[in-house]
Amino acid sequence: MAIRKIRVMGDDILRKTSKEVKEVNDKIRALISDMLDTMYDAEGVGLAAPQVGILKRIAVIDVSEEADSPIVLINPVIVETDGEQRGSEGCLSVPGKVGIVTRPDYVKVKAYTQDMEEAVYEGTGLLARALIHEVEHLDGKIYVDLVEGRLRDVSEFEDDEEE
Repeated sequence: MAIRKIRVMGDDILRKTSKEVKEVNDKIRALISDMLDTMYDAEGVGLAAPQVGILKRIAVIDVSEEADSPIVLINPVIVETDGEQRGSEGCLSVPGKVGIVTRPDYVKVKAYTQDMEEAVYEGTGLLARALIHEVEHLDGKIYVDLVEGRLRDVSEFEDDEEE
């Protein structure tokens, strides 16, 4: 469909709470399609509607190697978390930066699909990190608030990993 402009840190919309989606119509379907195109174009693993300037509780995630198994979350709610993982995290709204964040290692989310059918998604590792990261976007939260230490340039972080 279309590549949308990704809002970056400092844009007020990223700190606002998104509104519940009452129905999926052609406009919402187009938004979801655009969000997927935008996420893949930016080489991200997740994107929330506020990141493209829309205050709707919609997020898309794809942590697979192939771009054929995206998860579409409408009105997601985190219902369970467990364990702990600590690792590097980035965000399409904070380009070129990365930070160490501690997150749950297991996340269970209840949401609606694009067809407004109830669904439950469970994930560990990167999927757990992506699920909670995107749901937080819908609540106006950005991962930089959780960074342990300082936010670093991606190139600086990669140099440290090679040592």
